[in-house]
Amino acid sequence: MSDLPRWPRTPSSNQPYSRQGLDKASRLRGATVTEGVCPYCAVGCAQLIYTKDGELIDIEGNPESPINQGTLCPKGITLKQNIVNDRRLTKVMYRAPGGTAWEEKPWDFAIERIARLVKQTRDEHLIQKDAAGRTVNALTRLGVIGGCTDTNELNYLLVKAFRAGLGVVPIEQQARI
Repeated sequence: MSDLPRWPRTPSSNQPYSRQGLDKASRLRGATVTEGVCPYCAVGCAQLIYTKDGELIDIEGNPESPINQGTLCPKGITLKQNIVNDRRLTKVMYRAPGGTAWEEKPWDFAIERIARLVKQTRDEHLIQKDAAGRTVNALTRLGVIGGCTDTNELNYLLVKAFRAGLGVVPIEQQARI
C-alpha cells in the first residue's frame, strides 16, 4: 500500500483530486435546459436539450421520465447530429425538369411551385366516383411520406390535410417502412 502514489488533496476534502481535475467544469455548466420529446417514434421519450449562447450543445434522455428513465434509442441519441450538421441543407435547392445543375431559390418560389403542382395534379387526376357510382374522391397520382424525424403531430396533420383535405390515398410514415 505504501508504494501507491499519493494524490494532492483539497483542504476541505479527504478525496484525492488532481489540481487539473479541480479546475475542470462540465461543458453543460451555465447552459439553459429545455425539456423536449424525441421526434422519432410514438414512444415519446423525454429529452433534455441544452443550449448555451443560442447554440445547441447537447441532447440527452431525461432521467425523470417514466417512459425512458434517461435512456434514448440509437436514433434518439443522434438527434443533435441531425440538427448541428454542416452538411444539412438550409436553403431551397432546385433543379429544373431535364436540368443537370442545382440552383438556390427563395422559399416563396418553392412553396408556390409545390402548391401549383399539387393543385394541377388534383385537378387533372382526382377520381370523384368509382365504377359503381360511389363517391370516393381519391387522388392516387400524388403520394405523401412523413419522415422519421417528423413529430407524431406533424405526421397526423399530414394525414388529415392530404387524405381528408385533398383525397390523397398513398400516404406513409417513414417509421413504418
